[in-house]
Amino acid sequence: MQNICMWITRKYEKTLKAMSRQFPAVLVTGPRQVGKTALVRKVFPNADYVSLDLPSIASQAETLPEEFLQRYNTPLIIDEVQYAPSLFRHLKVMIDKDQKTGLYILTGSQNFLLMQGVSESLAGRCGVLNMLNLSAVELKDALHRFDESHYLFHGGYPELYVRPEVDHSFWYTSYLTTYLERDVRNILSVGNLRDFDRFLRAIASRTGQILSYSDLARDIGIAPNTAKKWISVLQASGQIVLLEPYYKSMTKRLVKSPKLYLCDTGLAAFLMGFENWGGLSRHPMVGALWETHVVMQVVKHFYSQGKTVPLWFWRTSQGQEVDLLIERGGQFIAIECKYAEQVDQVSLKGMNALIKSYGEENIIAGYIASRTSRPYRLTDKITAFPGSFIDRVLAVNTG
Repeated sequence: MQNICMWITRKYEKTLKAMSRQFPAVLVTGPRQVGKTALVRKVFPNADYVSLDLPSIASQAETLPEEFLQRYNTPLIIDEVQYAPSLFRHLKVMIDKDQKTGLYILTGSQNFLLMQGVSESLAGRCGVLNMLNLSAVELKDALHRFDESHYLFHGGYPELYVRPEVDHSFWYTSYLTTYLERDVRNILSVGNLRDFDRFLRAIASRTGQILSYSDLARDIGIAPNTAKKWISVLQASGQIVLLEPYYKSMTKRLVKSPKLYLCDTGLAAFLMGFENWGGLSRHPMVGALWETHVVMQVVKHFYSQGKTVPLWFWRTSQGQEVDLLIERGGQFIAIECKYAEQVDQVSLKGMNALIKSYGEENIIAGYIASRTSRPYRLTDKITAFPGSFIDRVLAVNTG
């Protein structure tokens, strides 16, 4: 991949600016290394900046919050704000005193204390923008071309593209060490990091599959309640997404098992132990990785707009399934993921079952997200579409 001596424009920029015009504070949260700091400094180049990543600075913010805040002008970017949770109460005081928008831009790797501080002290005063790493569209727009296999295997962390000389396996090894040592121990105080590392690898091998806590716990040798707690940590730190099954009954949606997706295919491939794309492309897991890839392009589309992700999956007791449903007023946009360059009629089985179940009039559009290079019609309602850029049709159908 060529070196990118330029800023990789993020789809989040417009949303971040809009939020800062509406709220006194904005929190940009998400996993480590997705570009949160780079984004806020690019969007607010003239803002004062301080990072709480240094323990000495975090300690000042935590123990002398009023004095700490008075050192800086607004707008103020406070990076890694989760390291000073008591600061939120004092931000509230400053916000209520100034009565302006765009005063504070906060960033943090999402965890329970961080979101608790926002909900308790800054409710109604702080917009929250969840951020993930590079989407296929963002990368293609920056490079003016797109290598799908490279993206699937290496993932979307910006540093791997800004610095293409970096060995991606070394990078992921370091990333996992940092994540395990800092985030996991801070959130959970996990005693045996080796168990958690094995847990992460088991999660990667289950991406794109129905989540069974009991099966997962048995395979790792931990209690089911521990597995649930650790899954919650992965969700809170932006490492996984869980999709609930769609039922007309809201109660059923809550009690049925979700599908699990690791948020980055490069991290998934690394955790599964693949050393190159060739080995992965011939492995049965490639279909699940493709599904993960497509689902995350959709998730990134909604995150970049500051929206809650309105996604479900659909499955019947007979095993008929559609990977993604987007509900809009009782109607649906349906997306099925197929790791194929050409889609045949067999691939429409799940989509046809959905149409039969809910009625053609309730299907806004159906898409088979495949490896085709260009869209083509399969039926009046269903189109085969390049899966890496599925968010482009969502921009038309959902805004």
